[in-house]
Order: sequence, then structure tokens, then C-alpha cells
Amino acid sequence: MSNATGKVPKASRRIPHLRRPLRVGLLLETSTEYGRGVLRGIVRYSRLHGPWSLYVAPGHLEQFLPKDGSWKGDGIIGRVHSRHMAKVIHATGLPFVASSVEQAWPPQSGKKFGEIRTNSAAIARMAATHLADRGLRRFAFCGFKGCGWSERREEAFYGYVRESRFQCEVRRITLGNLLHGQKWIEHWEDEQRSLSDWLKSLIKPVGLMACNDVCGRAVLQVCATSALAVPDQIAVVGVDNDEMMCGLSTPSLSSVALDLEKAGYQSAEMLDGLISGRLERGHVVAVEPVYVATRVSSDPVGQEDPCVARALRFIRDHAAQPINVSDVVGSLGISRRTVERRFSSTVGRSILSEITQCRLQRAKRLLIETDLPSYRVAHAVGFGVPKTFNRVFRRTAGISPLSFRQNERG
Repeated sequence: MSNATGKVPKASRRIPHLRRPLRVGLLLETSTEYGRGVLRGIVRYSRLHGPWSLYVAPGHLEQFLPKDGSWKGDGIIGRVHSRHMAKVIHATGLPFVASSVEQAWPPQSGKKFGEIRTNSAAIARMAATHLADRGLRRFAFCGFKGCGWSERREEAFYGYVRESRFQCEVRRITLGNLLHGQKWIEHWEDEQRSLSDWLKSLIKPVGLMACNDVCGRAVLQVCATSALAVPDQIAVVGVDNDEMMCGLSTPSLSSVALDLEKAGYQSAEMLDGLISGRLERGHVVAVEPVYVATRVSSDPVGQEDPCVARALRFIRDHAAQPINVSDVVGSLGISRRTVERRFSSTVGRSILSEITQCRLQRAKRLLIETDLPSYRVAHAVGFGVPKTFNRVFRRTAGISPLSFRQNERG
């Protein structure tokens, strides 16, 4: 109904129903790359599909889950560190998606439950392959005592190395945040001495996987104080690709990068489905490794054969240029036949294959980390012709560069 002016009276206007923002509690630490990466994915989802009101309380469960039940939330995404924490979350009756540090509950514990699970086997395999690709044939693993996730990575790394018929030594140290103040200082002094003795006892050169970047940095600190050359004697790779932690290390720490943002996005998507009822039961969101961010700690690598070591260094330094096998051989001053025989015997593949692999590894990083078009990626990594790059990439990865980028970015 309208009046003489043709306007609808205010009383007759209909106000559209506005969706109340979902209130989501986030029990994720902001001090680590793991927590920040997952948070980035959650924020991206909430901006696209919100509105969401996000309550971030890393490690402080009582901030928004007080005993009086005054926090009226809709769901929770978090990293659970203890059975007590799991029990408190369960008691809310809210839908939740969580990463269990110590497997505080089985996935079937509740209908409105989803799990974030890191693919330890794939991470360990990528780290081992990265070290083996540098010609290393002795391996070691350093992890944390009493940490289930560290032990799973240790088991996977050890198993993969042993399957390849190589030796692997293992060492566990105490996680720093379990101790505080003077007690931690005194303990770490003893821990350093013990870790130094172990590192010195390893037959060199050796490729070492640390359970994460914090552990990797600790290993590098001890190597420095023990006069152990990195990477020529000990090549080290961590996990998480925490750029701050890796950059603070001396030398800079190589690390397995995880697709944390994708996992965070999928976790938020699953929680939204559990809250709305679109999903009756959650599933597992896998945190997958995407590449090894190669830094000084594992590149150039140590090699028992100095000729092969020099060849590998030349390839690492010049792979982005249009080099070929003759360039590598020419840098050594040794006959081509001798170089190719010793290289193949030590590394397990030809010089040309090594050049191609170095280029493809860099190409994958550029496809994931940048928006460069495929033809520019091809030129940036040393493929002079984009058509050749596309053909080689498809042959080795099974998909085109564009499809690889789309898959990895989710």
C-alpha cells in the first residue's frame, strides 16, 4: 500500500532477515607457523562465507569456555594439547574441528567432530628424498621426547630410510617449553653437551631431519658450538617453513613447507557444515607437505666424492640458467666420461636428470608462491622454451603446471 506520494509507509517496509555472525573459538597458537598458517585459511574462509566472529585464545581455554558457561559460541577450531583440554571441549556439546597434538581422542568420539591430521609419512618422505637427492647416504633424525607428532615423524623417516637400505641414527631431546626459568637453562646446558656428543659420533657426511624448525634451529646451534660444518658435514632440514625461525638460524635452515592455509580453509568449511547441519559427521582434513624450502643448511651438500660435490654445487648455483651437461663437466676440469660415471654411481641419476630436477623443484615453488604465468616460470627456472617446460613438467608431475598450481592452492 502506498500514499499519494507513491512512497511505502515506514510501517509497511520489510526488513530482510540478517544472519547472525557465527561465533567461533580458535584455540590456535599465534607464535608458531603452524598456528598462523591454519589461522590464515580460517580467516580467508570466514571472509568469503561469513560473517564470523572469531575469538582467538591460544592456550587459554578458560577465556571463552568458563565453567559457568557464559560464552555462547557456535563452534571451535583448535589444537588440543591434553586430555583435559579435549574433555572440556567435548563438554560444551559444540561442533568442533581439532588437531590433536597427543591424540587426545579418537576421531569417532562425536558426530559433530572433525580432525586435522598432519601427514607425517609424506613429510618424512619429502625430507628424506630432499637429503638423498643431494647424494647423502647416511641419515639421522632429531626429535622431541614425549611428543607423539614428533615420534610419528621419526618412525616414518626411519622406516623410509631403512627401506632404502641406508643407516639412520635417532636422538630425542626435551622440548624447551616443558621447562622454565633456571631449570630450563641448566637442563639445556646438559642437553647441548649430550646432543653435541651424539652429532660428533655420526659418520659424516650425514643428512639430518629435525622434527620441526624449533628442533632444527637447536641442532644448528649445537653444530656451531661444536665446530661441525653445516651443510658439508651435517645437512639439516626442519619442518613448518617458519621463515622467522629459519632465518634466525645460522646458517639459514631448510624446511619442509606445509599447506597449512589450505588445511585451515577446509577446517573452517567443515565446521560451517557441522554447525549448519549440512554435515552430520566430520572427516579428516590432511595437512600435506608441498615442497622443501631449500636454504644453506642443506644446500650445497656435503659429499664424500669432491668431484660430485663440486658438480652438485655448480648445478644448484646455475640451474636457473640455460646450462647443460657440458657446462657442468667444464667447471670441473675432468673428462666427461669420468664425471658422468662418478656422478651416476654416487647420486643415482645422470647429470642431466639432476639439472632437470633442480629446475622443476624451483618451478613448483614459483607456481605455489607467486602468480607468475607459466611461460615466465619456465624462463625463471632455466627452461628456454615454455613448450619444453610444459612437456617435462607434465611427464614428471603427471599434470600441467596450471593444474599443479590450482591443486596446491585448493
